[in-house]
Amino acid sequence: MMIATPQSMHFDAALALQSGASLRGYNLSFETYGTLNAAKSNAVLICHALNASHHVAGVYPDQARSEGWWDNMIGPGKPLDTNRFFVIGTNNLGSCFGSTGPMHINPDTGRVYGADFPVVTVEDWVNAQARLLDVLGISTLAAVMGGSLGGMQALSWTLQYPERVRHALVIASAPNLTAENIAFNEVARRAIVTDPDFHAGHFYQHGVVPKRGLRIARMIGHITYLSDDVMNEKFGRQLRDAVLAQAQSTGMVVDAGSYKYSTQEIEFQIESYLRHQGDKFAEYFDANTYLLITRALDYFDPARAYGGNLSLALGRARAKFLLVSFTTDWRFSPQRSREMVKALLDNQRDVSYAEISAPHGHDAFLLDDARYTGVIRSYFESIEVAQ
Repeated sequence: MMIATPQSMHFDAALALQSGASLRGYNLSFETYGTLNAAKSNAVLICHALNASHHVAGVYPDQARSEGWWDNMIGPGKPLDTNRFFVIGTNNLGSCFGSTGPMHINPDTGRVYGADFPVVTVEDWVNAQARLLDVLGISTLAAVMGGSLGGMQALSWTLQYPERVRHALVIASAPNLTAENIAFNEVARRAIVTDPDFHAGHFYQHGVVPKRGLRIARMIGHITYLSDDVMNEKFGRQLRDAVLAQAQSTGMVVDAGSYKYSTQEIEFQIESYLRHQGDKFAEYFDANTYLLITRALDYFDPARAYGGNLSLALGRARAKFLLVSFTTDWRFSPQRSREMVKALLDNQRDVSYAEISAPHGHDAFLLDDARYTGVIRSYFESIEVAQ
């Protein structure tokens, strides 16, 4: 098993943000896997999605169940083979997994940022990642790769630094969010900001965490990550075991629909599952981080500056592309990937596209599927690396 070692890089120089604000004295957390070759031509940057981090692959030797979130994809002999490539996983600014974010001290005030942490965008994250690569001495990436929000970052890399990226793998992603997606994000944010423990984002000073809002936000998000088929297969209309046991002990005929109705109790398995996911999320994720990252999702739209014309927007890209979508992903549907494919082809770019028939919904980009991993493996094997 590959051992992962967290690292941190400090930056004193201020980073100018798209909002007009700037961030100075910040840290970026990252991990690397494999070895950078003498020509520094085999580096692959991995960009993470909403609630992930720089811990992309491998394990921490002192922690149980500490596999990186894309460990099935990255490592020795895996689709992204670290025997051949030097892989870098970064944690975005504003996150709660080590990089400077709302939980950290603002060097200008000496107080915790909280709600005063500046708005960050996908483009800001890419600029921060570019600075990290500068320090590592990497001028050109063999590839940049990400799924969902990470795919947006991969796409943005090809537009912001077209000469620094040879290949881009954009997986289960989109060139911008649909109105429906923005709506889901807004409902989740409202759940957080209306939690009495939120205190306008300065809950740290009150020694509390808006867990109720975080739970609901995660439950909403989780529903959108799964397909209807997966939900029905895993849970259907099954009652919780405890409910069934109680019904049986009282002689109730459950399959006749005569169980006790309740507006308060958890009776169905899907309810139990969602509440478990919400409870777990509320224990480790930061509320202000959730607001920041979902806003970055909402704001991303490279075509905005081109009158909504995606073909014009992607004309700056010089990389070769692989795009992958999944048939049951209704949050980032195949249609959105096809929009990007068309826009790139309009610019006569080198594009490969795979649309995987998979039942898992948006979460499919994190899971094992022989067709999906086969496509990724084949693509990386085709990338030439100068020694």
